[in-house]
Amino acid sequence: MIVGSISEDRSFENRVAITPEVLKKYKALGIEVQLCKDYATHLGINDEEYKIEGANIIDQNDDIFSSSNAILQMNIPGDDNLNKLKKDQILIGVLDPYSNEKKLKEISSKNVKCFSLELLPRITRAQSMDILSSQANLAGYKAVVDSFSHFQKAIPMMMTAAGTISAARVLVVGAGVAGLQAIATAKRMGAIVFATDVRLASKEQVESLGGKFLTVEGSENLETEGGYAKEASEDFKKKQEELLRETLKKIDIIICTALIPGKKAPIIIKKEMIEVMQSGSIIYDLAASQGGNSELTKVNEIVETNGVKIMGETNILNKLPISASNLYAKNMFNFINNLYDKETKKFKINLEDEIIQKTMVK
Repeated sequence: MIVGSISEDRSFENRVAITPEVLKKYKALGIEVQLCKDYATHLGINDEEYKIEGANIIDQNDDIFSSSNAILQMNIPGDDNLNKLKKDQILIGVLDPYSNEKKLKEISSKNVKCFSLELLPRITRAQSMDILSSQANLAGYKAVVDSFSHFQKAIPMMMTAAGTISAARVLVVGAGVAGLQAIATAKRMGAIVFATDVRLASKEQVESLGGKFLTVEGSENLETEGGYAKEASEDFKKKQEELLRETLKKIDIIICTALIPGKKAPIIIKKEMIEVMQSGSIIYDLAASQGGNSELTKVNEIVETNGVKIMGETNILNKLPISASNLYAKNMFNFINNLYDKETKKFKINLEDEIIQKTMVK
């Protein structure tokens, strides 16, 4: 079996699907790896490093598509490369089936098997493949670091002979993987941290990290069987707004991480709430690519209103591409390992396997 990978569109994606470190694992399975020329030179990884570990470097993308059994990517390839996929080939990546529904239907009609890794079920066996967790963990950390770099005050409390500097107050909206890492990072840097989430089960996790959980009075647990947040009722939203409006008067930095899979991000921080925030405050919106949790978020822009900076980036992990690629490549290999039949030495699409069944885009 041969797996191949081509360069991503570097105008918006710096991560790669295969790193030199995982090549040994593919080799141990008996899987051949071929990559396009200058595959990861932008990360400081030259082709020679891949060759040393056993990869074949191919000059033309066409040759990779024509000879590979599976194509491994970070994102769905561009239209020019999608047309090169052939019958019985496998495409694996973060394919965003909600936004790319039409493209994926066209590919599937050619009998190309597509697997989108963000659809992995939240079961124990899939944890080593869980790209949402590995990438969100880094995103939560980086959002805190970036927002603190724009904040014009010290973060921890400091007691000096000249007086005391109060610790910064941080609110994390959404206590999933990204939110929990944001809480942990902000806490380690000396901030006072608050958090809110529609899933009551997250209260214990927030408090275990030293955060203070803001509970909406009379709220119910809005969590799906898969562990994701589901859309809140209008009554919940109204009560949450009232709680946040008062809280935000004393908050310096907000980290927004609330997302609902396949849907527009819920608007939680309304314009009138931002108006009561202190000048110099920061809102960092990790949900920007899905519309944002803040009403005033603009993708890849820093919006300033009443002295409050609102930051929204589509791909914060472009700022940590080496760490993000290392984790993603391991997730990808673990998925391939599950798809690969060691007896026949071929990829086996066993739809009785929940991991394969849930990630396959039909």
